[in-house]
Amino acid sequence: MKIFVLVKEVPDTYGDRTLNLETGLADRGAGDVVLDEITERALEAALSYADKNDGTEVVALTMGPESSTASVRRALAIGAASAIHIVDEELVGADLTLTAEVLAAAIRRGAPDLVITGNLSTDGAGGVLPAMLAEHLGWAQATALTAVEITGEGVAGTRAADAGSQQVTAPLPAVISITEALPDARFPNFKGIMAAKKKPLEVLSLADLDVSADPALAPRTIMTAVSEKPPRAGGVKITDEGDAAEKLVEFLVQNRLV
Repeated sequence: MKIFVLVKEVPDTYGDRTLNLETGLADRGAGDVVLDEITERALEAALSYADKNDGTEVVALTMGPESSTASVRRALAIGAASAIHIVDEELVGADLTLTAEVLAAAIRRGAPDLVITGNLSTDGAGGVLPAMLAEHLGWAQATALTAVEITGEGVAGTRAADAGSQQVTAPLPAVISITEALPDARFPNFKGIMAAKKKPLEVLSLADLDVSADPALAPRTIMTAVSEKPPRAGGVKITDEGDAAEKLVEFLVQNRLV
């Protein structure tokens, strides 16, 4: 079986995140960048299956700037057998529709049996990419899974619902996404880090995938305006002069809190 795992480099969640007010994009030069934790968990799900099933090939797939190579190498150090890195200047600021089209083209080219993703990234948090990929590929999908079981014929899992949980199944080929309920990824050891330097890492462009980023051919989402979040205003202080309760109720009513 061949399993593709979508991995993504994101600004470190423990640092401050800022937007470039000229481009509307996350300022990646303002702090540290890391491999998104949810994609590491997706990678762990694939590797756990590969550990128990000989002949399983796990491939890490990412779309990002050339500078994100180090994060791709981390996926290889954790255990992926190879990686695919899509790099193209025309993809700077790509929206979800273009991202899904490009990733689907790479998946189609690699012909895996299963694609595993996180349910949403910690930077964009769109949460729709797995379903968009399944639509592009014409594959079954099982999203937001809190437990996963992979077999040679299909996948099964548990999805949290408002009234409890749902048991879902899907035949292969399929796209699945997992939540943070799944285990943390294994930590790359020294042997894995050294081996990652020699593992195959294929770099692809839009031309290689026969995908056009021209908005005239396929309308894309555009950023019309971006601004900084206004500073937090000071709170309202009520001094009790015998009418504090009345003032408090009035405040709650004005702010539609009661």
